Amino acid sequence: MAYSPERKAAVLTKMLPPNNRPLRQLSQEEGISRGTLAKWREEARAKGQFLPDAKTGPEGWTSTDKLAAVIETAAMNETELGEYCRRRGL
Repeated sequence: MAYSPERKAAVLTKMLPPNNRPLRQLSQEEGISRGTLAKWREEARAKGQFLPDAKTGPEGWTSTDKLAAVIETAAMNETELGEYCRRRGL
């Protein structure tokens, strides 16, 4: 099934901070397969929009990944930052 660029952008926005919705939850809410959502996320990562999965750890991050983390967390308060770090395994 083809999705409009607007719908894809709206769903990708839900994956970004401050929402950070898991693929499983988004799949159920949006009626889009997790495989499709994962593909969209990987495409966005290739464009520098997302950080790698928490499983990879910061040791494997590129300079672009590290900068993205700084930008994502810049406006977070201490509680949000702590939650972000736990979710990412930092």
